[in-house]
Amino acid sequence: MAAEDFEVRSPLVETGFHKADIRVLAAHLGLDNAQKPQSACLSSRVPYGTAIDEGMLRQIERAESVLLTLGFSQFRVRHHGDVARLEIVPEEFEAAVLRRDAIVERVKACGYRFVALDLTGFRSGSMNEGVVQTHTP
Repeated sequence: MAAEDFEVRSPLVETGFHKADIRVLAAHLGLDNAQKPQSACLSSRVPYGTAIDEGMLRQIERAESVLLTLGFSQFRVRHHGDVARLEIVPEEFEAAVLRRDAIVERVKACGYRFVALDLTGFRSGSMNEGVVQTHTP
């Protein structure tokens, strides 16, 4: 809606390009990011109504870098003030428990006081739960 309100143009969409087309072209061009998993804007890690600033986004980015360097494949760090709520795929829960000390130490070093593992696991759009109505068939 905001894009429409501010007349934002999307040249790739306007020319009929889709995500799959962009990946094929990136692979053809030999770009390293051709198979990189999609990732939503860092602001999507913050609850609705929370004021967002550059420092907060850097904090989230640093905490997610911790998970990446520790070998996790798909994850989000959800920012709840001084709590980092980690969402990882359930198949990697055991790895998280085995690396618990490193995760806690390094995520706290990013500025969080508490580190929590969300036992529901990674799910795209989890910050919308309870806020946005979803359609179920």
